[in-house]
Amino acid sequence: MRLTTLKATNMELTDAIRAYVDEKIEQLRRICGDFDPADDLKMEVGKSTQHHAKGPYYHAEMHLVLPGKELRAVHEGEDLYEAIDNVKDQLRRQIKEYKDRLKDKSQRASRPGKE
Repeated sequence: MRLTTLKATNMELTDAIRAYVDEKIEQLRRICGDFDPADDLKMEVGKSTQHHAKGPYYHAEMHLVLPGKELRAVHEGEDLYEAIDNVKDQLRRQIKEYKDRLKDKSQRASRPGKE
């Protein structure tokens, strides 16, 4: 898995944000070890508006294409790093569910049929 696109909306993409995103993607990469390393991950971080006073101000979104499945996670929060953490956790949970589903299918297929 590799990060193909990292987009910042209504804000500047700093080196600190890029490093933080890379750290979170590395955690996802360890979970996705079974899949093709060419799987594409797109991420967008940004501010919802320029003049927001309260409420969810930042948003983060990840879109991952796996063999036979597209996963997407979105989170809005008052802190950019919180939004990145939550979107990473959502995507990690979706990846685990997908891997479990594939594992169950392969186990069912390998069972002998009734005679």
